[in-house]
Amino acid sequence: MSVNITPDLRRCDWSTSSQLYIDYHDMEWGVPVYDDRLLFEFLILEGAQAGLSWLTILNKRENYRKAYDGFVPEKVALYNEERMTELLNNPGIIRNRLKIAASVNNARCFLEVQKEFGTFSSYIWSFTDGKPIINYWEKLSDVPAKTTVSDKLSADLKKRGFKFVGSTIIYAHMQATGMVNDHLVSCFRHKELIPAVL
Repeated sequence: MSVNITPDLRRCDWSTSSQLYIDYHDMEWGVPVYDDRLLFEFLILEGAQAGLSWLTILNKRENYRKAYDGFVPEKVALYNEERMTELLNNPGIIRNRLKIAASVNNARCFLEVQKEFGTFSSYIWSFTDGKPIINYWEKLSDVPAKTTVSDKLSADLKKRGFKFVGSTIIYAHMQATGMVNDHLVSCFRHKELIPAVL
């Protein structure tokens, strides 16, 4: 479903350069995610993004879903060297050996977290007491690249063996999955994403 650009609808400044960005901003970014498969998808995609634009990743997202068996962590955790070489030769995704190896490693770590906490969702949301952090930024330059919460989460993930989970990557993951509401106050989505009961 596409959302048309309308002049009377205010959006976050970063989201208006393409229809793909607009759709993502209006329908996904900042919406709280509690589904483990989708949390895993974002974790892999945020890691793949390191050093690149998010638009590059969005353009390749469907290719990633096919290449990574729908981002089912149990399947990705079983990938061997041969499968990783296939991924490295897949022109539809980011062909970076370290990122691909990290994605398989992270799937295995993800399953360990599920085993310990029941769900990855329970684990990751515990860092924000189970509810979104609502911010009230007025301009894009106010939005931080990382926070003390993302520092803490990043450190804990690293301790558990995850790769490509620096604080900046993890903060982007938190923004994408609605652990924080970083829509600007002027954006129509900011108010829409504030829970009725905080």
